[in-house]
Amino acid sequence: MIDYRCEQPVDTGQIEYLLDRAFGPGRFAKTAYRLREGTDFIPELSLVAWEDGVMRGSLRYWPVEIGDLRTPALLLGPLAVDPDQRGRGIALRLMELSLAKAAGMGHRIVVLVGDEPYYARVGFTAAAARGLRMPGPVDRTRLLARELAPGALDGISGLIHKARTASVSAPSMQMDRLAANQ
Repeated sequence: MIDYRCEQPVDTGQIEYLLDRAFGPGRFAKTAYRLREGTDFIPELSLVAWEDGVMRGSLRYWPVEIGDLRTPALLLGPLAVDPDQRGRGIALRLMELSLAKAAGMGHRIVVLVGDEPYYARVGFTAAAARGLRMPGPVDRTRLLARELAPGALDGISGLIHKARTASVSAPSMQMDRLAANQ
């Protein structure tokens, strides 16, 4: 049984190990990392998956803002699953749980850089991100978005920026257990 829960400070080392295994050191050169630098991830939405004392997956979210009006949004990623555990639905479940929680917290827009056929399974499309731009080189077909509230992207366009505020939501380090059965 996989236990999905909010990330805790004690998980940091395991997450870094998992990210290194999944993406290698080149991950730090990606444009999405520029939006994460100097910004704290959102602990209430950043989830980990544990099974038999081993971390199987992790997902983080970061606050961003879009366009000149600096419309609040979330940046999903990195999403990582132990390479030996891929194909079990762990990443999909991490996204389903966290997106539902983000919507419940009142977040309205989520953006990411990734493969549309994969992320479309949880509602992300390049079409939704059509008017959005990243602050560095990104293949336009890989910039994806999803509305968590109908119409949230209506009239929203422009450059995706780091959020000006330190946190989008109040930090919570509770052991938030999420739908543990998979």
